[in-house]
Amino acid sequence: MNELGIQPFFILSAFLFVCGVVCIASKRNAIGVLMGVELVLNAANINLVAFARFNPAFRLDGQVFALMVIVLAAAEAAVALAIILNFYNNHATVDVDSADELKG
Repeated sequence: MNELGIQPFFILSAFLFVCGVVCIASKRNAIGVLMGVELVLNAANINLVAFARFNPAFRLDGQVFALMVIVLAAAEAAVALAIILNFYNNHATVDVDSADELKG
C-alpha cells in the first residue's frame, strides 16, 4: 500500500495559509476577515497533525496542540462575532475600515 509522505500535507497547509492571508488582506467585511483567520488556524492544525503522524516523538503532542487551537479558534470566533454584532447595532455596517471608533 502506498503511504503518503509529509509533503502533501505541507502543500495543503501552505495553500490554506495563503488563501487565509489573502482573505484577511483583501476583505473589507469583518466576517470575511474572520473566515481568513479560521483558514490560517486550520493550516496550522494540518501541520500539527502531520507532524504528529510522521514524528514518533511528537505523536500525541501535535494532536493535543491542534485540539487547543480548535478551542481557541472557537473562543476567538465567539468574541469576535459579539464585537461585530455590537458594532453593527451601533453603526449599521460591518466594514472594517469604518471600525475606528471602538474605544470603550
